[in-house]
Amino acid sequence: MAESEVEAENARLTGSAAAAVLLMLFDEDEAAQILSRLEPEEVRQLGYAMYDVADVEVGEVNAALDQFVRKAKGRTTIGYGASQHIRGAMHKALGPERADNMLARITPPTQSTKLAMLKWMEPAEIAAIIETEHPQIMAIVLAHLDPVAAAAVLQLLPPEVQDDVVYRVATLGPVSAEALDDLEELLSTRPGHARGGASTTKRGGTSEAAAIMNNVRKDHEQRIIKALTKRDKVVAQSIEDEMFIFENLIELSDKDLGTVMRSVDNSLLVIALKGASEALRTKILGCMSQRAAQSIQDEMEERGPMRLAEVLEAQKAIIAEARRMADEGTVMLGGRGDDYV
Repeated sequence: MAESEVEAENARLTGSAAAAVLLMLFDEDEAAQILSRLEPEEVRQLGYAMYDVADVEVGEVNAALDQFVRKAKGRTTIGYGASQHIRGAMHKALGPERADNMLARITPPTQSTKLAMLKWMEPAEIAAIIETEHPQIMAIVLAHLDPVAAAAVLQLLPPEVQDDVVYRVATLGPVSAEALDDLEELLSTRPGHARGGASTTKRGGTSEAAAIMNNVRKDHEQRIIKALTKRDKVVAQSIEDEMFIFENLIELSDKDLGTVMRSVDNSLLVIALKGASEALRTKILGCMSQRAAQSIQDEMEERGPMRLAEVLEAQKAIIAEARRMADEGTVMLGGRGDDYV
């Protein structure tokens, strides 16, 4: 390898730093087009990186360009302009009227531009906009945010409505276009809002409510779950069931996972591991002695195929044990807020 190539290799930039170097090589308009296609967190990371690479050296620029060229060779441009291409082909094949009718049924729904702007707003800003609105409006807004942002907004809302909002997220069905239009008007001060788009959109559900609850503080979680249980035990239990599932055990430390596994009967574990991912299975067996792990593996092979219902029941039993131990303070479960003492 030539000396210049060695220097370039040693000067290699990775991740957002390499992307920032490439972006700095474009003019403002070209860079703006690229940034407009990115998510808020990606823009933030690139912004930080662009300041960091302001004094980048020639070798680092060359290395970043080499990375880009290698990765670009493995990509296609089939996804760019796909909508226009599909629409044009349909029009030519079926005629404008029949094509438009067909496209209306098969085109994936697109998110409202104003609702998409939610992800660029700070939690405090969103909470300030909706804090005096009906809890149903609050629920719809939270259902359109990612779980971490939704949890942050939820904790900024009045405490007396938080459980109601979570309940409404959990039981949220299709949202009408009219409701979305009202929400858009709330989020926008611009006049002349036009209605249109699909008649309904589906958001929410117990899984989404659970994802939000997994990101609230422990004290908020306990209070909200308690209130939900008084209101609707079935919904509250469904949310709790989905807040921590069997695959989440992979988030535990080796020490805590080993503690949980030692309190579980091997016959139950053999059944539960039948439905576990390879990564989780490897981690669980790695927390055991070599002899115990081999015994579990041998028994799993002997058992052969098992009914899914039986596997899920075994997994629920182990999760219940993990929760019990977490409540006692014996172990710490992942994804349950940021409380430390």
